[in-house]
Parts: sequence; C-alpha cells; structure tokens
Amino acid sequence: MLAVPPVVIAVLGAVGATALARLVVKEWRRINAELHPGQASMSDAGERDSLPKLKRDPQTGVYRAD
Repeated sequence: MLAVPPVVIAVLGAVGATALARLVVKEWRRINAELHPGQASMSDAGERDSLPKLKRDPQTGVYRAD
C-alpha cells in the first residue's frame, strides 16, 4: 500500500478549502446582486474617480489629499 506524506494531504486540503471558499464567495455575491440590484458597489469607477488622490509627504510621512 502506498503511503501519502501528511504534507501532501495538508496541501491538497488547503487547495480544496481555497477552491470551495472562492466558489462560496462568488455565489454569495451573485445572490446578493440579484436580491439588491440597485445598490452600487464600492468598486464603481465613477465613485472612485471622484475621490481625492492621496500623496505621501516625504518630510512627515503623512498621507494628504492631492
């Protein structure tokens, strides 16, 4: 009988869990988009363009609006 190292089993489990999590998140977002079609998402390019850009002040290290 072929023995499988525990590391291989752990890696396969992690890959499977990651794939399952991505599938669940994708389905979750699809269902929420159907239930709430009028809501704008944060990734909307129109909103993102209207926000001020931040630049780092080299002297203080604080980020300030452009």
